[in-house]
Amino acid sequence: MTNRVMPWDEIQLPDAEYNVRLITGAGPIPLYWGKDTAGHCLFIIELQGDHTEQFRKDSTSVHGISLDLRGFDVNARQGLVLKLEKHVDKDLFLSLCETLVSSLQPLTDSSTALSVALTHIKRWKMFMSGRKSRILSAEEIRGLFAELQFLRFLYQGRLSEKAAIDAWTGPEGSHQDFIFGNTAVEIKSVSGKERSTVRISSEDQLETLCDNLFLVIFRLNAMPESGQAMSLNTLVRLVEEELNDAAAAEELLRRLAAYGYVDITDYDTPEFVVATRHPYCVEKDFPRLIRSHMPDGIVRAAYEIELEKIAAFKCDITRLTEN
Repeated sequence: MTNRVMPWDEIQLPDAEYNVRLITGAGPIPLYWGKDTAGHCLFIIELQGDHTEQFRKDSTSVHGISLDLRGFDVNARQGLVLKLEKHVDKDLFLSLCETLVSSLQPLTDSSTALSVALTHIKRWKMFMSGRKSRILSAEEIRGLFAELQFLRFLYQGRLSEKAAIDAWTGPEGSHQDFIFGNTAVEIKSVSGKERSTVRISSEDQLETLCDNLFLVIFRLNAMPESGQAMSLNTLVRLVEEELNDAAAAEELLRRLAAYGYVDITDYDTPEFVVATRHPYCVEKDFPRLIRSHMPDGIVRAAYEIELEKIAAFKCDITRLTEN
């Protein structure tokens, strides 16, 4: 992302206050790129009327981004001003601003626009407070996509919505991605038809104190032309729409932020189709490297398993929720 063209680069440093440039084609609500006298990057939403009380009620502080509501002129206009501080990446701030542009484009009412913007900013706050305040890698995008697909499997008739979200332990730093009851599940994603191995990133991933351990491998094909294909953003929104439990929905946002996800336009692509979903029962003879049996002197291990060699350990997906 370091080669992206920055809209602030073409804005001159002002002698006072700030200089702005209208974002063309952004919709009925005027939006601006801006720069202040100190050279800070700004994103400004122009609002009609007085929204001081709404701002005071719903505003929040965000690590790395200052937020202010300023009066524009005597014509009862105000501006919601987002200012990038030094310790936040400019590329990431641009992605967040572009997401706001996309979200505000269809809106005509200033009060609704302010509400939508503040809701997005609250999500950014969760994201910025997480461990990974950066853009996810291609591998992480696939991994999160697969974990959310399994999460849907859990709350669609197996566990309650809140129990399913609580079972998603990967974002919390657990060795396995899901733990519920006496069962642990590690989720892996592979891409393309030719991938014949799955990567295990540590000696702890296939060892657990639970009685039952499963490895579930999702094969994801990038097929934007398919009507069934979904981007990561689309899948997250689908999960949010499917959750009826408010506490579960709130916890979902927190765990997404802990994973390093926030709704930005970067995740509108690629679009995946789940080609296959194969669960494996990790039993005594399953080929793996585990901490309890590591040779003396070896402290860390990452390795790949041939899928052909573990075919005998395939099991029915319903086994995962039998105990």
